[in-house]
Amino acid sequence: MRDRTEAAAKARELVSRMTLEEKASQLKYDAPAIPRLGIPAYNWWNEALHGVARAGTATVFPQAIGLAAMFDEELQEKIAGVISDEARAKFNGQSRHEDRDIYKGLTVWSPNINIFRDPRWGRGHETYGEDPYLTSRLGIRFIRGLQGSGKYLKTAACSKHFAVHSGPEALRHHFDARVNAKDLNETYLAAFEATVREGEVESVMGAYNRVNGEPACGSETLLKKILRDKWGFKGHVVSDCWAISDFHVNHKVTDTAPESAALAISNGCDLNCGNTYLHLLEALQEGLVTEDQITTACIRLFTTRYLLGLFADDCEYDRIPVTDTDTDEHAALALEAAEKSMVLLENDGILPLNPDQIKTIAVIGPNADSIPALEGNYNGTSSRYVTFLEGLRDYAEKQGIRILYSLGCHLFKDRTSGLAQADDRLAEAAMYAEAADVTIACVGLDAGLEGEEGDTGNEYFSGDKKDLLIPESQRRLLSVLEKSARKLITVITAGSSLNVPGGNASVFTWYPGQAGGTALAELLFGEKNFSGHLPLTFYRDNSDLPDFEDYGMTNRTYRYFTGKPLYPFGYGLSYTSYQILNASVSGNEVKAEITNTGKMDGEALVQIYVACDSPFAPVHPRLCGFQRVCLKTGESGCVSIRLDPLTRTVINDEGKRIAAEHGTLYIGLGQPGADNIQEPIAIRF
Repeated sequence: MRDRTEAAAKARELVSRMTLEEKASQLKYDAPAIPRLGIPAYNWWNEALHGVARAGTATVFPQAIGLAAMFDEELQEKIAGVISDEARAKFNGQSRHEDRDIYKGLTVWSPNINIFRDPRWGRGHETYGEDPYLTSRLGIRFIRGLQGSGKYLKTAACSKHFAVHSGPEALRHHFDARVNAKDLNETYLAAFEATVREGEVESVMGAYNRVNGEPACGSETLLKKILRDKWGFKGHVVSDCWAISDFHVNHKVTDTAPESAALAISNGCDLNCGNTYLHLLEALQEGLVTEDQITTACIRLFTTRYLLGLFADDCEYDRIPVTDTDTDEHAALALEAAEKSMVLLENDGILPLNPDQIKTIAVIGPNADSIPALEGNYNGTSSRYVTFLEGLRDYAEKQGIRILYSLGCHLFKDRTSGLAQADDRLAEAAMYAEAADVTIACVGLDAGLEGEEGDTGNEYFSGDKKDLLIPESQRRLLSVLEKSARKLITVITAGSSLNVPGGNASVFTWYPGQAGGTALAELLFGEKNFSGHLPLTFYRDNSDLPDFEDYGMTNRTYRYFTGKPLYPFGYGLSYTSYQILNASVSGNEVKAEITNTGKMDGEALVQIYVACDSPFAPVHPRLCGFQRVCLKTGESGCVSIRLDPLTRTVINDEGKRIAAEHGTLYIGLGQPGADNIQEPIAIRF
C-alpha cells in the first residue's frame, strides 16, 4: 500500500530546494513548471463526477444521483475504477505530448458528497441524495475506485464542498449558512468524516458560502479544528474556484486580496482554485502569513504528486495505454448502471410492453432525442450516445413495430420556431398519439435548467428550480397526450424531485448516461427488470418545503419530513414481487432470507432502518444498512448486511454522538410505513 510518510519526506526535500517565489507559485491550480528542479507544469483542476469530464472522449455513466439510485456499493466502486483507468490512460498519452492543460490531470475534484437537503437546489443531481449514510457508503466506494489499491494513487479523489453547502446558487458567494450543532454533525459533516476516516480521501474542497459566519475555505472551525485536528486528515485542501476572492469581494470578512489569501492559508487551505494566492508574497511582506505556512502547503501538494507516482519510474499506472478509454467493456458497464438506476414510479400493468400486441409506438417530447438529457453536468463526451428515441426505435423495429416521433414542444419555451405560433408542435404530437397503440412521453429537465450558478444555459434562478413542476410548455404537452393517447407512459428525465402526472406508467431515468436509450428500451419491454430506488424524497409541492435558505433539518428529507410524500425515499417498483421471510441480528450484522414471489427474475433491495429510543433520534427511522440481491422467480436467498457502526447512536443537541441503548431495527423493502410494500420485520435491541 502507498506510503504517505515516504512521499511526504520526498516532498519536503524537493520543496526545500525551491525559492520562496517558486513555492508560492505552486499553490495555484495552474502550477507552472520549475525546469531547474525537473518539475513539469501541472493543472490540479480536473473533474470525474460520472466519467472523465471536459477532457474529450470518455465513457459517460449515469449522473451521480442516478448512481445513488442503484444502491450498489460494489458497482459504484467498479464504475469509479473504470473512470480512473480512463483518466490515467488519457493523462499518460496527453503528457507524452506535453499537454498539461486544465481537465487533463490526475487530481479529480469528485465526488460531491453534499447532502441534497432541498429539491430546488440545481446542483443536487451531482450528489448521492439526501441521506448521510447512503452518501457516506457510496462516497467511500467511489473514492476507493478512483484512488485504487496499488503502491501509488491511481487518481487523487476529492470530497466536496466542505461544508453545509446546498444552495441557493444565486446566493452562494455571499451566503452565510447558519446551522446548529446537531444538524451540522448529524447531517452535513457525516459523509465528509466517513470519506476522510474510512475512505482516506486525498483532498477536500471547501465551499463558497460561510458557515456560521466563517467563510468555508478559510474556516478555522472546519479546516483546523474539525478536519485536521479532530478527524486527522493528512491530505491537501483546495478552495472552490475563486471562493477565496469572495472573502473580500462578497463576504466582506476581509478588506483586501492579501488578507483573504492570508486567512485561507493560515487556516489550512493549501491550493487556490483561482488567483488570490498571487497575493501571498504581498501578504508575507505585510506580516499576515509566514514562509513556514507557504512551505507547509507546498509540501502537502507535492506529497500528493509523489503519491500519484508523478516523479516515479515504477508507477504501475503509467502502463495503462491510451486505448483503455471508451472500450466495449466500459460501455457495457455504463449500460448496466443505466439499467439499475432507472426507477419505476407507477405501473397499472401496461409494463412490460408486449411487442406481440403493439404495432405502432409514438415517442414524443423534448427529451426523446436529446443528448443533454442523457448527460447531466460535469460530463465527458461519449462516442456512443443512444438517445431514448434511438434506443426505442432500434428495439421496436427488430420486433416489427413502427415508431412515430414528434418533438411535441420546446424544453421550456412556448414554441420550437421563432416565427411559429405558440404550441406549434402540439397538433403533431396529438395526431401521432392518436395513431399509436402506445405513446411514450419523454419529458423533464436537463442540466441547462437545473445546474450550477454561472453555467452556460441555466435559464432561470441561477440553476436552481423555482418549483417541483416541469416547464409549462411540457405540462401543456402532457395535457394533450393524456387526451389523445390510447396508453401513455411518462418517461421523466431530471436529477431532482419532480411532481409529474404519470399516465398508465411512469419511469424516472435521472440523467442516465451514454446508454440511456438502450437501457430504457430493455426495461420498458421487459428484457431487464426495474431495480432502481429513490435516493430522495419526492415531494408534492413547494408548500411541503421550508424556506430554501433555511439550513435547519426540521421538515427536511425523509428523516424529518412530517407530511405525506409523493414518493418516499427508497421507493421503487419492480415487475416482480419479493417477500422477506425472516431476519436476525448479531452484533453489527443482519441476516435476512428473501424470496422472489413474482413471475420475473429481478434484483431486490433490502433496506434496514433504525429508530433509537432517544429524544435526539430523527423523527423517522433512518437508513443504517442496505444490500441488493439477485433472485430468479421463485428463488429464495440469504443476504448478510453490515450495519452502520453508528446505528446504535444519536447526535445530541450539543452535536455530540452518544450511545442509544435501545431501539428498533426495521428490515424490509423500503421505509417503515411506506405504501405498496411488505411491512418490514421489526427487531428490538
